[in-house]
Amino acid sequence: MKKLYEKNELTFALVWIGVYCVLQSLANPLNEIIGIENAVSAVFCVVQAIVLFSFMQKNRLLDKYGLCKSSVSARQFLYYVPLIILATSNLWNGIMVNYSWLEMVCHIILMLCVGFIEEVIFRGFLFKAIAKDNVKTAIIISSVTFGVGHLVNLVNGSGMELVANLFQIVGAIAFGFLFVILFYCGRSLLPCIVTHSMINILSAFANQASLNVEKRMIFTLIEFAIILVYALILIKTLPKNRVS
Repeated sequence: MKKLYEKNELTFALVWIGVYCVLQSLANPLNEIIGIENAVSAVFCVVQAIVLFSFMQKNRLLDKYGLCKSSVSARQFLYYVPLIILATSNLWNGIMVNYSWLEMVCHIILMLCVGFIEEVIFRGFLFKAIAKDNVKTAIIISSVTFGVGHLVNLVNGSGMELVANLFQIVGAIAFGFLFVILFYCGRSLLPCIVTHSMINILSAFANQASLNVEKRMIFTLIEFAIILVYALILIKTLPKNRVS
């Protein structure tokens, strides 16, 4: 793994993305076989997260990929209040419990690891590898790749419907853009990992019963508005060398 990383960081990032998508796709039918939703997915993700963190720690890459305190004060990030609001988006249509207690435990473990893994491979590895040549291109590719990658949910046995998946893709591109701006400006992935994990964890309490297309569109537009305004504020107020 170290040899591949040293040879080509972009290839290393793409391999990690591919492995992650394949393992999660393989986990879904296994979840159905054992009858506990997210159980195998959680195990796969825990193993991946441990391997990933161990590799980064062993090779002293934690700071490079943002597993450190931000170099910018929380005040300059508006104390991350917009992120707190966005983290609650899955509860905007109401609250209901969607899993049994055991499935809930598996879901929480899975989503904590998903937040970590996806931020590291998309905002860390992929963005950093491309940003060496062009930061703007890296921001676009990191955001779009993260969103389009959610297409796998249509074919991996997760049971997601087309309309829900399309909204997920569009939302993921927007969140991917905000997260990469946060990482680039603050040099820390921790706010992105925490927000990403909380959004996913709270999906276990989302009320999907009355969530029609019109409501999805309204909620998505609200998310877009918050993301756009927050990103523009950061770009305008943070030091120029952070956002050039």
